[in-house]
Amino acid sequence: MANVATHHTTALTAAEIAALGLSLAHLGTGPQAATARRALRTLIDLDAHHDEVVTATLATLTAPLDASTADRARVVAAAISDHRVVRLCYGDADANVTIREVEPVTCLVHRDHWFLVGWCRLRRGVRAFRFDRVLAVESTGMPARPRNAARYLPFQPRTKTAA
Repeated sequence: MANVATHHTTALTAAEIAALGLSLAHLGTGPQAATARRALRTLIDLDAHHDEVVTATLATLTAPLDASTADRARVVAAAISDHRVVRLCYGDADANVTIREVEPVTCLVHRDHWFLVGWCRLRRGVRAFRFDRVLAVESTGMPARPRNAARYLPFQPRTKTAA
């Protein structure tokens, strides 16, 4: 039995790329993480000619997170998998700090930043939270409503049914 997988072109959806990226983001810098990031770069063809936004986004997606952000990413990833509400201590762009309960749905990367996307109970709507502005995160243990991640990613067509 060969220890080599054959490569065939398979398009990944934005939701699949986000899930893979989040899974890799908190692995750290060990040899398995480096190998997994290399595989993701191959899958999304990081060396292809992309515009600067796509290039920056893919570089961020495949780079390891710093230790404190990786810790927050682990809490978020577990909450997404377990459909649990998280409590965020969040500082916005104007340095206003709020405590928010969020039903996390997915994570995404745009340019140099990771975002948690979910239903914010405080604002009663979909919001994106930059990971570097999340000062603290914890699971509340409360169940979150399961939501279709693809509907929470940007540039999705709107439908009449709720998420």
